[in-house]
Amino acid sequence: MSTSKSMTTYSQVLNLLPERGYGKELTIKRAGASFDGSETILQPGQLKIVKVYRFEGESDPGDMAVIYLLHGDSGEKGFILNAYGTYSDEDNQYYDEFIKRVPIEEIEEMGSNFE
Repeated sequence: MSTSKSMTTYSQVLNLLPERGYGKELTIKRAGASFDGSETILQPGQLKIVKVYRFEGESDPGDMAVIYLLHGDSGEKGFILNAYGTYSDEDNQYYDEFIKRVPIEEIEEMGSNFE
């Protein structure tokens, strides 16, 4: 007997993030980053990447994306969604340098599935 499990799309994951406490998107600008609805400006050392989900579009390059789940030093939680490859977030000149400096401390109990 053969069973097949469908792949989770990044839009499905984005829809589940709020109920898991990660509903605020992090925006990166020249001065630093901030979560939706917050005026607090964070620097890379004030954040941790706790989980990375990568999506590869086998049939549509537009589906190539990465979602980073982040924790802030003050207890904030949220995410960054960024396309990669052809649809990369190249228009934000601060993004690459900022995200490279955010420490990664993955939390295993978060699991890898959003079902």
